[in-house]
Amino acid sequence: MSDHERVVAGRYRLVERIGRGGMGTVWRAEDELLGRHVAVKKLHVPPHLSDEERGTLYERTRREARSAARITHPNVVVVHDVVEDDGLPCIVMEYVPSRTLGDVLKKDGPISQREAARIGRGMAAALRAAHRAGVLHRDVKPANVLLGTDSSHGGSGEDEQGRPDGRVVLTDFGIAVASGSSTLTRTGELVGSFDYLSPERIRGAGPGTASDLWALGATLYQALEGEAPFHRDTPIETAYAIAAEPFPPPRRAGVLTPLIKALLEKDPERRMTVEQLERQLAGSVDTVLVGHLSDTPAAPVPLPHPQEPQRPHATQLSQHTGSPPDDSAATSRHLDPPQGPPSHGEGDTGSQTVLAGRLRRGRTRGRSPAVTVAAVLLVTVLAGGGAALWSQRHDSANQASGGHSSNTPEASPSLPPVPAVPEGFRRVHDRLGFSVTVPQSWHRVERTSGQEVNYLSPDELMGLKFNVLDFAGDSSIEHWRAIEPDVQKKSPGYENLRMNETRYQGRPAAIWEFTWQGARRKWHAQDLGFTAEGQRGYAIYLSAPDARWRECVKYFRTAADSFRLDG
Repeated sequence: MSDHERVVAGRYRLVERIGRGGMGTVWRAEDELLGRHVAVKKLHVPPHLSDEERGTLYERTRREARSAARITHPNVVVVHDVVEDDGLPCIVMEYVPSRTLGDVLKKDGPISQREAARIGRGMAAALRAAHRAGVLHRDVKPANVLLGTDSSHGGSGEDEQGRPDGRVVLTDFGIAVASGSSTLTRTGELVGSFDYLSPERIRGAGPGTASDLWALGATLYQALEGEAPFHRDTPIETAYAIAAEPFPPPRRAGVLTPLIKALLEKDPERRMTVEQLERQLAGSVDTVLVGHLSDTPAAPVPLPHPQEPQRPHATQLSQHTGSPPDDSAATSRHLDPPQGPPSHGEGDTGSQTVLAGRLRRGRTRGRSPAVTVAAVLLVTVLAGGGAALWSQRHDSANQASGGHSSNTPEASPSLPPVPAVPEGFRRVHDRLGFSVTVPQSWHRVERTSGQEVNYLSPDELMGLKFNVLDFAGDSSIEHWRAIEPDVQKKSPGYENLRMNETRYQGRPAAIWEFTWQGARRKWHAQDLGFTAEGQRGYAIYLSAPDARWRECVKYFRTAADSFRLDG
């Protein structure tokens, strides 16, 4: 008899099968008591299992419900009930109209960097909530990430490629471990999908929060590249690659490469934490992925969270010393610290890049530089597939962070063609030696120094500033750090949102984002500094009222994507 239309536990009528995996089938069902749609996960019990194995499987299902029920967060599926059907436990969950990330990758192929950043942010939030509740997921993978197709849950409806852009939900806590609970695995047994197991788990260490972060990194890598980073033909080969082989540079991750590399750091003590990941991805839905994808990955420039930077009045822009005028951004030059704040308008700010950032440093352990696999101790066949445990020593000296500064001039990167000029914008060739695309209605104001030009909105509240400058130090990040104290002193209510190294157009760069309080409104700004050939410095700066920050994201993105030096 088909399960279709059957009523489970006298209440849940099975309507449509929406998913099937190794451990169960998921149905869309009608809750006839409350008149709502729910998802019902029914357990699969292979006939060859012993009574002990059957009991373990039942307990894992109940554990999934208990683990998920401990977490209250919009990025984690909600568990409503646990019932029995023909003696088998069933989990009744929130129904999320969705496709799994795994299905999207199979049917549509790799996703965009912007969509990967959005999904990563949702997954990071889910893991943070789970870890704070004392729950480790242990099976993070594309098949367990739901991408909502209902835009009412905070998405815009679809991404730039026309794919679903709704709620991101982490599901399937079937092998999760909650603090205080006993393990359901035998010694030497590994649970989880092999492609996403961390090196420490393969070496026999217990699960930890860092293991979930590794799996998240592997998931994002696959989302962008189409294949898991260390996937091989057999579980043993995959395990060896995870434990011993270096990070395989992605081809499509572009600006997200340093972030993914930080998540796939082999040493869990040096791996990026979930808090660091969330800071990197903050505001990523509106993040400007700055730079052009060439052989050298460019770094992303996340735009400020709720709003976008705006430009001060022309008269205010001309001021470069003293306190900021009423209700304007702190004006300053990109000069040596004693001479004033940053060279961009009254509220220079630089955003951090999605992929750059300071990562937690762990203890440095003495290890042989060679990677040595000591022995294969055990290969265990689990109910859902093969798993291998490798005991080994290896060198895990991979660097986990993103861009870095260098005093050595780099070869001029090859840039793609300038993007087409969007409607409402115009292409300008400025006397300072560059061309850029700016809003059609914005007017030009040049500083008397001849090294700075501003393009201001008609109300002169929003503005883009372009500077030619000599950095106070060997890099733009050193320059930002050197002038920040003066900017802070001259900007009431100053708050540094982020300041990070990154890469722009294949060259070392830094992004700085901050806010400050004017007399009548709060201001928001973002500053991108980078070096060109000959180590000459340039900066692209945007400032705006904080309340209009979202509106301005496109101005910074367009300027950063289209900026080209003459010659």
